[in-house]
Amino acid sequence: MRYFVLIFVASSLLFSCHRSKLPPIPPEVVTESTVNDTDDPAIWVNAKNPAQSIVFGTDKETNGAIYAFDLNGKIIGDKTIRNIKRPNNVDIEYGFQLNDSTTTDILVFTERERKQIRLFSVPDMKALDGGGFPVFQDATATGHDLPMGISLYKSPKDSTVYAIVGRKSGPQTDYIHQYALRSDSVGVKAQLVRTFGTFSGQKEIEAIAVDDALGWVYYADEGVCIRKYYAEPSMGNSEVSCFGGEYFLEDIEGIAIATYNNGKGHIIVSNQQKGEFNIFSRESNEFLKAVNLSTMETDGCEVVTVPLNDTFSSGLFVAMNDEKNFYFYDLKKVLPDCLTNADCETR
Repeated sequence: MRYFVLIFVASSLLFSCHRSKLPPIPPEVVTESTVNDTDDPAIWVNAKNPAQSIVFGTDKETNGAIYAFDLNGKIIGDKTIRNIKRPNNVDIEYGFQLNDSTTTDILVFTERERKQIRLFSVPDMKALDGGGFPVFQDATATGHDLPMGISLYKSPKDSTVYAIVGRKSGPQTDYIHQYALRSDSVGVKAQLVRTFGTFSGQKEIEAIAVDDALGWVYYADEGVCIRKYYAEPSMGNSEVSCFGGEYFLEDIEGIAIATYNNGKGHIIVSNQQKGEFNIFSRESNEFLKAVNLSTMETDGCEVVTVPLNDTFSSGLFVAMNDEKNFYFYDLKKVLPDCLTNADCETR
């Protein structure tokens, strides 16, 4: 018993030494709890009534779900997708072309245990994928066919929507697969258009985020750096940069991109074991500062820069918290005064 107590005290001291010393910033809203293990959020902005926007969040287990929350953090039962086999990451895109006359907003997520990605319309939550799109079908090694991270990219060139997907483990090259989502008279299909992406082999790659307007895809090689590539397939597969690793204690986790019409903005990344979020310039990718948002062991995060309601008048930042819930923040608390960047304009 004495040995156990000594181990517990030592581990507690070590954990406390790693925790942020920055002043904690409390959230405006803490969501209702999920059943299993929260992981990654996505925000759907209701263009007609922003106050009716929805935050989606994955609950990661064999009996998992994609939970839907209102802006008060309450679960929306009829928008929640249940009986999902270990969903990991989730993303939203707007204006997906279903046919010549119909567009819809879409939600996509990875379903790891079924080795596929899922696609639903938003906000009516209808499946558009015939049960799912298989991914990493060329994998031969154990774990190389288990999808984890995902982000959507809508090309400014021709409005094609792509799903950019990572996996639980994979090779040192071509770790990421990019699929074009195309709709015809039969339905929606996912077509593999390229493989790319370096992996250090040290931990894993989960967090993926895309800057549609500037055409960049970022992903976290968790033990090394944030890797940056072109999102447009025609621009090639060469790595543009590998940055930020020195500012993280251990795992580099969730990535959110705050964008503004003038091209300014910020990349917000979870420094998981430190209990902080590191903020980088969207333009130069230089480190700007860290903030302590009071969360524990954050995996995924997401941000929008449009006003939603009186509580989130500057935009909304959502972070997963390791107590089966998500934290919602008014964006001005995460990016006070846009970090003194006077020309940050609300998108």
